[in-house]
Order: sequence, then structure tokens, then C-alpha cells
Amino acid sequence: MTGSAAAADTEPKLATNLDTDLLKLVAITAMTLDHAGAVFFPGIPAFRWIGRMAFPLFCYCMTVGLLYTRSIRRYLGRLGLFALVSQPFWILAFNSDDILGNLFNLNIFFTLFVSLLAMWGFKEKKWPLFIGGVLLLGFVNFDYSYGGVVLMLIFYLCRNRPALGGALYLLDYLPAVWGGSPEDPLACTIGPLCMGFEIFSLLALPLIVMRTHSGIRIPKWFFYGFYPAHLLLIFIGRTLLGV
Repeated sequence: MTGSAAAADTEPKLATNLDTDLLKLVAITAMTLDHAGAVFFPGIPAFRWIGRMAFPLFCYCMTVGLLYTRSIRRYLGRLGLFALVSQPFWILAFNSDDILGNLFNLNIFFTLFVSLLAMWGFKEKKWPLFIGGVLLLGFVNFDYSYGGVVLMLIFYLCRNRPALGGALYLLDYLPAVWGGSPEDPLACTIGPLCMGFEIFSLLALPLIVMRTHSGIRIPKWFFYGFYPAHLLLIFIGRTLLGV
């Protein structure tokens, strides 16, 4: 994820939230709760529900970066580097009992890298790059598959039409309303309605469409380094607790 969203003035301004450091803090907090819940509190679905906010917020912040970064190549380079750095920690945190079998169970940084690469192709009308990225996400074992490109397309195409973007975002997650199963411990059941836990991704929408002015500024390398660091802490915790 990039640093300040106000890095350049050459692209059209987004009508949605440019307070990206705040959004990233919310995203990494939600992600940490999600991962901690999956490992240490599997019987408490609220951790995983909150975690659904993280991926849409990361995709939105990447869309801001796509529009405002000074160098898309350096941005992609950082994402690719930390995808590689984080992969061993990802495997140790969640699949330490089968390391070799999970070498290509790819962490979320790979998804974000290919999604951004595809969207760069879309923005610059490099159609082979865009189509190739979408196909790669769909046919290789990437977390969230091509969902990141779908979200980034919504955010990019509706960058100055937040009402339309919000409506398309709602439609994207509408299947979760009836997509839950009573046998799924992560499903949210309200009366006769059983919803898939993806429905909680809608919690990210107000933060995206409403402008905030927190004034928070955090070095961009913090956000990159946090990902492998929190995975390492999860692995250490699992080892100490025997989880």
C-alpha cells in the first residue's frame, strides 16, 4: 500500500475517501483480528466477521495508489517483494504441519500484486496485461481469486460517482445474503435468514465513501512490514500454546 494519497495531482480526484493511512490502520486491525480468530478463537465467529473489512479496504487503498502513486513500477515492486518475503511466514502461521504442501498456497500480497498489475493494464489500456492478470487470478491458487480486480474496477470506474460505486459494491456482496449454510460456523443467522460471512464486507463501505480527515500519517514501510511480522507472532503463539 502506498503512503499519502496526495502524492500527485495529474489524475482525476477521487470523490471518495483519501484518508488512506486511517483506512489501512482499520484494515490491518481487522486482518489481525481475522487471523487471530482463525487460529486462537475458532469458536467465536465475530473475529472472522470483522476481518471481512480488510480485503475491500486494501483494494480501495490500492486503487488510490493506482491513481496517485509517483511510480507504479516501484509500487508493484514493493508489493511483489513483500509477497515473497511473507510467504514463509504465511505458511508457518497457518500450515506449519505441511510446509511443502502449501508452498503455492499464496498469501494475500500475491493477490494484491496481480490485481494491481491487472488494473494498471486496464488503466493504460494494456489489454493483454489486464486479461492475463484476471486469468491468472482465476486459475491459480490466489486468496480471493479475481475478487480484488472486481472491487478495484468498481472503485476505479466509479471514482467520481460514489453513489453508483456504493450500489455496485452492495450488488457484489448481495449473494452473501442467501449464501450462508446452517452447517457453516461462520454464517450469520438472523431468524430464518442465514447469510454468508462475506456480508460483513459491507462494514467497509461507509469508510470508503465518506471522507474523513484524521490527519494520521504513518510510514508506508510500517504497513508492509506489519504483514510478515504479525504472521510470525501468530506462529510463535501457536508454537507456545500448542494450538
